[in-house]
Amino acid sequence: MFHKTIYTDRRNRLKKELGSGIALFPGNVNAAFNYPSNEYHFRQDSNFLYFFGLDMPGFTGIIDVDNNQEFIFGNDVDIDDIIWMGKQPFVKDLAAEVGVSNTAPYNELAKFIKKASEQGRKIHFVPPYRGETIIELANLLEIHTGAVKQNASVDLIKAVVKLREIKDAHEIAEIEKAMLTAYYMHTTAMKMAQPGVLEQDIAGTIEGISLAMGGPVSFPVILSINGQTLHNHAHGNILEKGRMMVTDAGSESSLHYASDITRTVPVGGKFDTRQAEVYQIVLDANMAAIEAIKPGVLYKDVHFLACRTIVNGLKNLGIMKGDTEDAVQTGAHTLFLPHGLGHMMGLDVHDMEGLGENFVGYNDTLKRSDQFGTAYLRLAKPLKPGFVLTDEPGIYFIPDLIDKFKSEGKFTEFVNYSKLESYRDFGGIRIEDDILVTENGCRVLGKPIPKTIADVEKTMAEPREWLKKEGFI
Repeated sequence: MFHKTIYTDRRNRLKKELGSGIALFPGNVNAAFNYPSNEYHFRQDSNFLYFFGLDMPGFTGIIDVDNNQEFIFGNDVDIDDIIWMGKQPFVKDLAAEVGVSNTAPYNELAKFIKKASEQGRKIHFVPPYRGETIIELANLLEIHTGAVKQNASVDLIKAVVKLREIKDAHEIAEIEKAMLTAYYMHTTAMKMAQPGVLEQDIAGTIEGISLAMGGPVSFPVILSINGQTLHNHAHGNILEKGRMMVTDAGSESSLHYASDITRTVPVGGKFDTRQAEVYQIVLDANMAAIEAIKPGVLYKDVHFLACRTIVNGLKNLGIMKGDTEDAVQTGAHTLFLPHGLGHMMGLDVHDMEGLGENFVGYNDTLKRSDQFGTAYLRLAKPLKPGFVLTDEPGIYFIPDLIDKFKSEGKFTEFVNYSKLESYRDFGGIRIEDDILVTENGCRVLGKPIPKTIADVEKTMAEPREWLKKEGFI
């Protein structure tokens, strides 16, 4: 964990933002995998981690704004626990490591909350996303489970977003650690992307790299030659020459800060002409966005810059036509890019998404579009120094979407459907980097992962010896 002064400072800043009341932060508990004592790997709640830092189950944190106090409720282990887990620190000692001096057994939490409620004090909590937490909050607050989420505190949500959206130097260092793991994951995937290899062999290998380097993957690995499916977690295909393999994968650091990188490579290591043409358009969009990212710029505008770059590129290939600006304004580009350019990243790979995307990516004056594709833009608001975000343009040839738009007569003035027919079997391409907004511009985080055509082909031409030895290539 970080030094206790970091957690203390975070809690003090939250008190100033919130003004009054009690902020309640339930930590996560263990979850059963297929029977009670066989559990999923534990992952602590990110908001609890941010303010209280303890990466273990069974704790709840309280920030009493009115009385300028903080509490951790949790139980010391007993002899049965020690037999299975070994000797564990006392709760008071764990709390002291994160700057909290007040502790109590967990069963006293309900009495604390009840007393505060009877005093008419506001109990702030953020929207829960686990069933166990919903039930626990319902019991603590004496409300129906169905009413829990609607009673989440907007004031607390906005305060947490304001704090968490700005990453300090300690957090950036953690993200850089996750980026280094991502470098080895993606360069290994590139080297393994040879004809005859099973997708699962590559997906399993790179997940193993993440675990071996100290943390789980930050989200289930997306890896497929069917890259036209945006979140393709099926890994049952055999790689074939002439196909492109999309790998969208990242890791968590030991303190749970995430990386999220996508690379798309030609199976066999060489781009053919058609692949190179489409790939370069996506790379141009990725690079144009990087050039545009700086404080004060709306990320919505960066998104549309990438969209215009893609439209211009597809016009050069004869797939699109007409006025570029009109094509983007009407949403014709969403046939090929049906998602937003990127999202916040930090303790959560889609950072703070559980608090509500509109609170994280928008503000009181900037509202979400209801246009197909553009409605999926998770981050639109003005950029600030300390934001960490993804830049992930793509071009996808989705047969079902092509058929739908064509049958509806949509965008005929912008899309050359006859030319598009020859690309139905292409799949998809996405290129994603993780970006830190700086005082004057931005910085691409991590050790550079090959993404130019020349660098990708060079990397894929130099397979590691162990890959040959193990029969992957």
